[in-house]
Amino acid sequence: MRRLSIALACGTGLSLAFAGVAVTEDAKDWGKYQVGDKRSGYTYAQPETQAIQEDDFENPAFLLVDLAANLWETEDGEAGKACSSCHDDVESMKGVGTRYPVYFEPWAKIMNLEQRINHCRTENMKASPWKYDSNELLGMTALVKLQSRGMPMEVSIDGPAAPFYEKGKAFYEERRGQLDMACIHCHQDNAGNMLRANRLSQGQPNGFPTYRLKWQKVGSLHRRLRGCNRQVRAKPFKAGSEEYVNLELFLSHRANGLPVETPSVRN
Repeated sequence: MRRLSIALACGTGLSLAFAGVAVTEDAKDWGKYQVGDKRSGYTYAQPETQAIQEDDFENPAFLLVDLAANLWETEDGEAGKACSSCHDDVESMKGVGTRYPVYFEPWAKIMNLEQRINHCRTENMKASPWKYDSNELLGMTALVKLQSRGMPMEVSIDGPAAPFYEKGKAFYEERRGQLDMACIHCHQDNAGNMLRANRLSQGQPNGFPTYRLKWQKVGSLHRRLRGCNRQVRAKPFKAGSEEYVNLELFLSHRANGLPVETPSVRN
């Protein structure tokens, strides 16, 4: 906290300030949105934001889900295949969204769901990969994860995934940027406190891709990570980078037990 105060005084801070020592909340049963001491970002959102997520007709992210539902049946690439050519109905993806990222042996590293989708496109469909945070990739990722909505996250870090988990954990705990802050300083040490007008959450990733009101569009977890890096005045990594995929593995395992909420709505 002293480091943040100094940074703000020097004009290099986030233009944000923690309000108070700790914000107390009335004890509340969050039901499926809380597992032990783990709480979904849903529980930190304003009631109006929660209401948008709860209504699929009001949730703007479903515009991209609808786009992806059409793409699922659309042939593309030199192989003349669609997603449905191999996977039949999209309902066959039930459970897939609970277990990514995973260790992918041909790459000898971790693969997230966006990369899995693009790998299917380039290897099986012989089609061009979609750009990270494009409407197509965001929509397809959201559509696939939607099939697991309500199911608990169960990301494995066993076997060959273990060293990549440790890399992600080290990233989470490492101070970086001009503010010399790590992820833990907001999302572990100060979860529940106010940062200007927003309440800090635990930074759980179970709702991504998410429609974020600040963005006025759907965005990936890696877009959010890049934004966090910029806020502490650190140079962000590219979306899809090994650094962020390892961090995603750590965060996703940290969220185990919480329900998949994709596509969620956040502030």
